[in-house]
Amino acid sequence: METTYDVKVYKILTYKGARKTTYTVRWVVAGKRWREPFGTVALAEGFRSELIRATGKGEAFVIATGLPVSHRSKSASMSWYAFAVGYVDARWPELGGNSRKNTAKTLTAATIALLRVQPTQFAPVAVRTALREWAFNATRRADAPRDVVTILRWVERNSLPVSAWEEPEKVDEVLRAVDTRLDGKQAAAWSRKRHRRILNVVMKHAIRRRVLRTNPLPKGKESTTVTKTSNAVDKRSLMNADQAAALLDWVRRRPRGGRRLHAFFATLYYCGLRPEEAVAMRVEDVTIPGPYARDQWCELLIHTATPEVGKQWTDTGEIHEERDLKGRAEGETRIAPGHPALTRILRQHIEDEQLKPGDLLFQGETGGILAGSVIRRAWRSARKAVLPPHVFESPTGKRVYDNRHTRLTKWLNDGIPPAQVAEWAGNSVPVLLATYARCVDGQLPDLKKRLEAAGDLPEPPDAG
Repeated sequence: METTYDVKVYKILTYKGARKTTYTVRWVVAGKRWREPFGTVALAEGFRSELIRATGKGEAFVIATGLPVSHRSKSASMSWYAFAVGYVDARWPELGGNSRKNTAKTLTAATIALLRVQPTQFAPVAVRTALREWAFNATRRADAPRDVVTILRWVERNSLPVSAWEEPEKVDEVLRAVDTRLDGKQAAAWSRKRHRRILNVVMKHAIRRRVLRTNPLPKGKESTTVTKTSNAVDKRSLMNADQAAALLDWVRRRPRGGRRLHAFFATLYYCGLRPEEAVAMRVEDVTIPGPYARDQWCELLIHTATPEVGKQWTDTGEIHEERDLKGRAEGETRIAPGHPALTRILRQHIEDEQLKPGDLLFQGETGGILAGSVIRRAWRSARKAVLPPHVFESPTGKRVYDNRHTRLTKWLNDGIPPAQVAEWAGNSVPVLLATYARCVDGQLPDLKKRLEAAGDLPEPPDAG
């Protein structure tokens, strides 16, 4: 890093605001002005004294950071790779499987960008796999195979120090790396936003451990202009009633496990469940009226989710990880109503499968949790068989999750109050409205009638 001895330190600037007083240390390094605010005069004077002592000892200042060389000693002596591995180990017990996996992906891209030279002697995919699946996995690292260990040792030797984050140009380079897909195209906005959120948490960890003094990542508008995202559902992904009926019927007639999968997809469609909630349900979680109550609603008690994250990321070594409901407090439950059509489907499903109260409601062929690959493959096959080619290529029902989107939208369009829909769906009202507002339609004629009933302006008095 470039250094200089051209340093001037000024008096502390005191600003008395309405709520608090701020004491700002000001200094200039190689013509560039620097400011550091403090909440107390003692802290400000202490920091200013450090700067003056450094100039008095003839110590060089780093132009990129405005600080004495001694201030970056800890970050300069620790490699980024070593810090990143230590961060994973520190956070591992606190994180769920998906968070562990996403953290590993972000750190992998950042670590490759923070190498002195690129590892041309190894295949790029091998380097990424070694970092993502082994280096940044606290439970697997010790068992890494020999070829992976060779790659990781090379990475460790060639990793830049943590102080590289103090160079704005290097920060920009890392952000470009995490924002870019392997094919060179820009990643989706939600992916870029997730990477930056993870990096911000990593930087905060570095500050707490006194490895970095400040967060080097962009702040304010600068940090969000390229990562704007929308959670609103694409209206084109919603299915109409004829499409949903045809898809469910095709799944039901599927030779291998068709009836079992039909009951699963029908539950998603009629109750708006998330797939990871449906696969976690037990028979005892369903309240079904007696066999002679043919046109009555059932109730589903949702209390657990088992997302599929990969066995290398879970503490149990299982592919699925048992979690509390998304966006809910620990141990919280909710109830969703099941249409009479679903009542008949589930009653028949439980009878055909000879399920007991403690059994999983939807099982794989061997009796375990229904695999995500089986669910996705069956749904894709149904879409390909039922939908015209131009609809199959469109977003209509493209994801299994679109069953949930279709149901929640239908509830809103049918006039169910948003607060009630949010309760059934396991969302907050603001999230529900932000997600589905663009999909609500069909109510304009009724709304117009209400506005007309309110009347028009009174006629003005006769001027004559």
